Amino acid sequence: MARKLSDNLTSLYLGAAQKMKSRTARRKIVAYVESYDDVFFWRTVLEDFEDDHYYFEVMLPSQSSLGKGKRLALMNRLGPQLGNYMIACVDADYDYLLQDATPTSRFVNHNPFVFHTYAYAIENYQCYAETLHRACVMATLNDRRVVDFEAFMQEYSLIIWPLFVWSVWVYRFDHYREFTLTEFGKHVGFSDINIYHPEATLDFVRRKVNRKIAWMQHHFPSAKKSYEEIKKEILELGVTPETAYMYIQGHTLFDNVISPLLDPVCILLRKEREREIRSLAEHDVQRQNELSCYQHSQNAVEDMLRKNVGFKKSLPYKMLAQDLSELLERIKTEAMQNIGLIS
Repeated sequence: MARKLSDNLTSLYLGAAQKMKSRTARRKIVAYVESYDDVFFWRTVLEDFEDDHYYFEVMLPSQSSLGKGKRLALMNRLGPQLGNYMIACVDADYDYLLQDATPTSRFVNHNPFVFHTYAYAIENYQCYAETLHRACVMATLNDRRVVDFEAFMQEYSLIIWPLFVWSVWVYRFDHYREFTLTEFGKHVGFSDINIYHPEATLDFVRRKVNRKIAWMQHHFPSAKKSYEEIKKEILELGVTPETAYMYIQGHTLFDNVISPLLDPVCILLRKEREREIRSLAEHDVQRQNELSCYQHSQNAVEDMLRKNVGFKKSLPYKMLAQDLSELLERIKTEAMQNIGLIS
């Protein structure tokens, strides 16, 4: 009973605490996130909106247990308490694309104190195509461009786009058991790539995708009109065939597309750098020292992706940033009304 009373009063307490502070003191906005992995991402996002008046503290969704996840943040004790000084920051998953098709999507899309990624998840931002070369440089300390990642991901997105629309369609019309996200991931992923001929991997994915599209069209023969309507709605939400990869399941993108793409590139770049050291070393001691220094300076490319902060030029991020700006403007306006500066 004491815990329930405490939870119900938390948001009210935070708001009252802000009013008791000096007008010149910085106000804290608590941002609840889904899990440990989300803390750094949302800290990177929210710090851009901190100023002399407001700052954010990123926290896990429960202070009374080790419970984590989107449902806990949105639908359990936290949900009804959200307000100006207590917000939820979550992955969009398919909720953004589903719009009002489910109770969760309605809550995510319409609650002014819920902020979502627009892209499927934080992993999609970490895998933003324009930053992939930089991740390889951070991992290998070699700046040579082996694969045109932006062109590859654009072509990849164009290939998976029709099947991606089908994936959203089955969730909109409650047929997702017949084509799950796991199955979608199997059709759009790959395990290896010839970095000298990446087009072969794209052709491999294209064949898998086309086979599944043919199956979907045969399995749902009356879906042609509704499919086109869903496609139009998705386009209106800002998703394009060239950026579809930003909206597929984040773990699928990270583990089954980007990692298999970047890992062999990084292996090649490391070998090149090590050959260079062996070639330029004047004696054995220098060679061993330089090789040791270089090896200790390397990083796993997956770790560099998780630390990636170069996604802020992407359209989903710009939409998220607009939402956060509107929150702060609303808070500032209400604060000025409370002290009588504006009516």
